[in-house]
Amino acid sequence: MESDDRQLGRLLTRREALRLMGVTGAALLAACGPEAIGTTAPTATSAPVGTNALPTCVVRPELTEGPYYVDEELNRSDVRSDPGSGVVRQGALLALTFSLSQIANASCTPLAGARVEIWHCDAEGVYSDVSDPGFNTQGQKFLRGYQVTDANGLARFITIYPGWYRGRTVHIHFKVHPSATQVFTSQLFFDDELSDQVFTQAPYAGRGQRNTLNGNDRIFNEQLLLNVTPADEGYAAAFDIGMQMD
Repeated sequence: MESDDRQLGRLLTRREALRLMGVTGAALLAACGPEAIGTTAPTATSAPVGTNALPTCVVRPELTEGPYYVDEELNRSDVRSDPGSGVVRQGALLALTFSLSQIANASCTPLAGARVEIWHCDAEGVYSDVSDPGFNTQGQKFLRGYQVTDANGLARFITIYPGWYRGRTVHIHFKVHPSATQVFTSQLFFDDELSDQVFTQAPYAGRGQRNTLNGNDRIFNEQLLLNVTPADEGYAAAFDIGMQMD
């Protein structure tokens, strides 16, 4: 597969984070804990005068979109199937929720109306609608789609736990379009121990030992690590992003 390990963007420095949030002093960029599926986004939280408080929303680093992005214009929450054939990609169920907030004036409020799109490989490490030396899936559109955030800044997806391919750790690609002129591109990562557990099950089992873990993936970033928890039929995860708007 073509390499997609060229890093874009960078982590905010402490000074940049403070300037972005409109505060000064010894405060640090705050991060709220992962939220359960179905809960609301962080409410507006202004920094009290004379304190070091910061809003409980998160600024995340941007990463490369990789070689397999295709703008499919697929507005759907359940991305597991190929809409042409109806065939569903098999794998451990993953309910993934994005919680978007708008950062302004030292506060964060739910960001409604933003388009969030995801794409990732299947249990065999294969992407849809691309031609690659190892496969040709052109015309298929499994494991791709977008949702628009609701009034609480939430976008929900039903997908599967991604598989792996040589040269990359387990990941999901995503883009956020907070406005017509802005786009944020990055990737989500998974705990290696959990991935090893998942990959002992069908249809992941039998592919051999993966050669790239988080520790030797060239663009892995801990700030983009998903907190995945067991759910009734598989797994669930939520991811918070604070967006600076023009």
